[in-house]
Amino acid sequence: MSTAHPDAVAAESTGLSAKQERILRYLRENAADRTYFKSRLIADDLGLSAKEVGANMSAVADAATEVDVEKWGYSSGTTWMVTN
Repeated sequence: MSTAHPDAVAAESTGLSAKQERILRYLRENAADRTYFKSRLIADDLGLSAKEVGANMSAVADAATEVDVEKWGYSSGTTWMVTN
């Protein structure tokens, strides 16, 4: 019986760090309700800094299969367009 944390198992299978996996899961869970996400708002919801979110988004975008993540704009913070 494995005692590995589910985030650690998911991160191993996708090649993402645990932080990147949290960001990806957040985007997947919220993509049906929203299309545009600001780094600072993702950060607020996940207890991270906007800089941490921004630094990890390219890896998240490359690994995402269920959603498409595209850097959309920069106006008072980076905005990401996320579509299913």
